[in-house]
Amino acid sequence: MTAYTGTPVVSGKAYAKVLWASPQIQLGTCTTFLTPNQHETAFEAFRNAAQKVSDRLFERSAESVGTPSDILAMAATLATDPGLEERVKNYIFNENLPATYATDKAAHEFADTLRLAGGYLAERTTDLLDVKNRIIAVLQNKPEPGIPQLNEPTIIFAEDLAPADTAGLNPEMVKGFVTVLGGPTSHTSIIARQMGIPCIVAARDLQQIPQGTWVLINGDSGDIYTDPNPEYATAEVTQDNVLRERARNWQGPAQLADGHKVQLLANVQDGTSAEKAARFPVEGVGLLRSELGFLATSTEPSFETQRDFYTSVFNKFPNHKVVVRTLDAGSDKPIAWASLDDEENPALGVRGIRADGVHPHILPTQVAAVAAAATGRETHTWIMAPMVSTVAEARWFSSLVKPYGLKAGVMIEVPSAALMINEIFAEVDFVSIGTNDLTQYVMAADRLNSHLATYTSHWQPAVLRLIGQITAAGQKAGKPVGVCGEMAADPYLACVLIGLGVDSLSMAAPTVGSVGVQLSEVTLEQCQLAAQAALTIADPDKLREKVREILS
Repeated sequence: MTAYTGTPVVSGKAYAKVLWASPQIQLGTCTTFLTPNQHETAFEAFRNAAQKVSDRLFERSAESVGTPSDILAMAATLATDPGLEERVKNYIFNENLPATYATDKAAHEFADTLRLAGGYLAERTTDLLDVKNRIIAVLQNKPEPGIPQLNEPTIIFAEDLAPADTAGLNPEMVKGFVTVLGGPTSHTSIIARQMGIPCIVAARDLQQIPQGTWVLINGDSGDIYTDPNPEYATAEVTQDNVLRERARNWQGPAQLADGHKVQLLANVQDGTSAEKAARFPVEGVGLLRSELGFLATSTEPSFETQRDFYTSVFNKFPNHKVVVRTLDAGSDKPIAWASLDDEENPALGVRGIRADGVHPHILPTQVAAVAAAATGRETHTWIMAPMVSTVAEARWFSSLVKPYGLKAGVMIEVPSAALMINEIFAEVDFVSIGTNDLTQYVMAADRLNSHLATYTSHWQPAVLRLIGQITAAGQKAGKPVGVCGEMAADPYLACVLIGLGVDSLSMAAPTVGSVGVQLSEVTLEQCQLAAQAALTIADPDKLREKVREILS
């Protein structure tokens, strides 16, 4: 066998032939230009095509569950983004380019702007270029691009994959993902984790493996083997499938082998996704991403509209905890009525609770709407603010929430909040750790940059040690600490988090089975030993290996 390697992000093994995803559309050189009387028609054709693509992506978002639904909704907004539209208009009217060429040039120019912005906006370049290809396909009256029809079990290789490529794929046919680009919290990784499909990203030299090659991939180690012995590969996958079947049949509630209880919760975005999540063995909602319910609205929803939105979620979990995150608008989730335009670095800009300085009425109205929807279920309704950086912010947010009789908390995503955690706990009832952002900010690494994938690994000891400080402060204060980032959906890291003192884990509902099964096989003592390893071992690869040894 010839071995290649990448960054492992979703555990599991798969053995199948390689199918390379289609590359981006290449138009070549433009040789025919518009006349002035054709400008309006060309621009209108672009707008109609962009709206059609946006509508299709929103439809697919409504049919999906959890994080893929969120990602598709955000991609849908890119198709009609004013920044893209303005650039297309410029190329049509000022450079006489046909709509297809104007769309192509505008999208690449817009993508360069996003890359320079860094952070979350840089992550959206893959989505933007995928949306561009779809708009061009509509303009050319061709089928929208993406992964071709699958006729046999396949392992998909790609430079990178857009959410529209991966969301909704049949896991019976797609056995694994391997990409040249991406990181542990890229869209491909997130969707693969929810689907329970082995995934490796940032795989060097992947282009050396041609389509049709039989490969065995190991999502635990990041290894890719070409032309393995069929009997050996089949035996490896068969053993892995036994674990997958147990995860599919797991019914909850979650507890360790020694009876220690663990609360597993779902991440949702609206009433529809909450209804789907309620079909899984979860004990409530650990993260309601409120902004995703309003991405498509051009004006601020009324108090009544917001109240009804929260009611639709609460009704699906009438006797269970629901944690509402207030608007995390800005950066990768621009909302017309709650975000700033033209920020030089949006990931470090006016997002989350910081938007109150620009729109001071939005947060009080949202809290009041949540409280109105929570009438009669106040003890089950928790509300938290994102991007809290100071004790003063935590104190102010708590003063907004507590008069309504709801539990007030904050997201710990910013290192300054983690360092001031004792003082923050004095102001709030609970905290929830957003591990995706916390990792990115602690490691100062763009989580989509494939060259930095090792920095944004969930196994980075610096991040785990910081989480240990947060949970220690929570235990001292007698207040709960939850985790709602992608780290919670990793079965082995879930054990580490429990060992560190985390009280609840929130994730995309389809992933709870694999986490629940893993937790059921270990004791609290094993989890604490794994946590101790996380606090003492400095190398992430050695830490991963040691934790697996402790938990096996």
